[in-house]
Amino acid sequence: MTAIEQPAATPRQATIPHGDAMRLARTEYQRFADAVASLNRGDWAEPTDCTGWTVHDLVAHTVGMVAMASSILENIRQSRAARRRLRPGRQFIDALTAYQVERFGEQTNDQLVRTMAAVAPKAAAARTRTPRFLRNRTAPEPQLVNGAAESWTIGFAVDTILTRDPWMHRIDLARATDHVLVLTGEHDGAIVANVVEEWAARHNQPYNLRLTGPVGGQWHCGTTGARLDLDAIEFCRILAGRAEGTGLLTTQVPF
Repeated sequence: MTAIEQPAATPRQATIPHGDAMRLARTEYQRFADAVASLNRGDWAEPTDCTGWTVHDLVAHTVGMVAMASSILENIRQSRAARRRLRPGRQFIDALTAYQVERFGEQTNDQLVRTMAAVAPKAAAARTRTPRFLRNRTAPEPQLVNGAAESWTIGFAVDTILTRDPWMHRIDLARATDHVLVLTGEHDGAIVANVVEEWAARHNQPYNLRLTGPVGGQWHCGTTGARLDLDAIEFCRILAGRAEGTGLLTTQVPF
């Protein structure tokens, strides 16, 4: 079992209304499926920003995570497989992703494309149907964020993390393959704004943030805070641990 101690703080909850979160989920699943379908044969062996993962590995993980969200039985199957892999000091999420890469990585490139297209709408529908009472329950596994254990509600995972994960991996794919990253203010801008909101709440310090690019914007709190000016996607990559940050940018946000 993981060495993370059980956190005592109130479980983190989603801040996006469930209906709005599910619209983002449906769009992101479709965009990720489109991005995977557009990959060329030579793209699949390219290294990614995820240490040790090729594009094939990254897609296998993402397809596995989407499949996990598509049904209760698949969720149970993958959770049990991950728990069997747990060793002292290892986090559940690491065991889970390793299992997904191994299991779904056995599929060919074309099979992964087809699987993603098949499970994406099922996962979106299943997440949409998650009832409020279940979303309000605390998830069984604590998470390590900013060096401390914290608990999440199931709703935070369903409404937030399960969309941020393929979104960040879509960025990884574009960087690894030099494909165009599709970005719109309505969709990606909403995800970025939610990341900013959580980042600000986590560090709880005054700041003045200007994010550039097609999904950027300006946010501030107080008048004496640090002034930050950078690309919106790079901002999210830093908070996700994909790139180095300093000062307030060392505050981690989970993806």
